[in-house]
This record gives sequence, structure tokens and C-alpha cells, in this order.
Amino acid sequence: MKAYKAATILLVEDDKADQKMIKESFNICKVANEIYITEDGEEALAYLQKSNAGDTECPWPDLILLDLNMPGMNGQEFLKRVKAEPAYETIPVVVLTTSDSEEDIEESYRKQASGYIKKPLSIPELQQSISELTDYWFILCKRIHPVTESQAARMSCY
Repeated sequence: MKAYKAATILLVEDDKADQKMIKESFNICKVANEIYITEDGEEALAYLQKSNAGDTECPWPDLILLDLNMPGMNGQEFLKRVKAEPAYETIPVVVLTTSDSEEDIEESYRKQASGYIKKPLSIPELQQSISELTDYWFILCKRIHPVTESQAARMSCY
């Protein structure tokens, strides 16, 4: 049996059906991680700002799964802004999208995406991708837990 450490995942995905399939794939893979969903880049940035301020409703994400094709702030713009912000730049961002365009892939890696996965077409394939993603990010890779601004402020009081 695989031993996963609990992790927080921020899913940035506007499609309700994809949200449901991704959450179900994590459940089927018996991954007990908390998944928080935002539906566009603006909402995801607001989540990160609350998380950084210590809001317990928005725990710090260990991984961000990012769709590229969203209304408003799209995934590429979100990725650019997250990686430009020192407080968020170390959060791994894996693009999970329908696009297999070389241009989208190259642009994502230029903007410091940690990985790029084309969304599989079938549920079993999606479950396999989620299982492999989970093995990689939560077993093989070491994670860091940066101190939020509110935690730093509390620590400076001692």
C-alpha cells in the first residue's frame, strides 16, 4: 500500500464536469488530500492571498492543478503572476488541460510550470494520470511548507 502524506491541492478549473471527474479520480485512487476548487485565475489568486494571510478556510496548497482555457484570467496569465510573486513562486503548478499545442506546452514551461499533462479523454485514463501524478508529487518529491505572513508575524512576537 502506498503511503501518502496529506496534502492540499488547489484545482483551478472552470468546467464543472472536469472538476467532478478530477475529484472522483482522486477519491478512486484513495488519495485523502483536500482539494479546493477555484474557477478562474482571479479567484485562485484571491485564494492564495487569503492563504498567505493565514485564512484557515484557504489552506496553503502543496500543489496547484491548472487548466489553461478559462474565462477572465486564463491559466497562462495566472501562471505568470504566481511565479512572479515571491510568496507563491515555490508552489508547484502542474498544467492539466485539454490542449496539446506545442505553443501552450512551451509557454507553460517558460513561465515555470512544474509539469504539463494533457487531460485524458476517458475516466480510466484520467484515474491513471491522477495516480501517477500523486505518486510523483506526494511520494517521490520533497515538499516545502513556507511560512505565511500571519505565521511570521506571530513568530516574531516571541
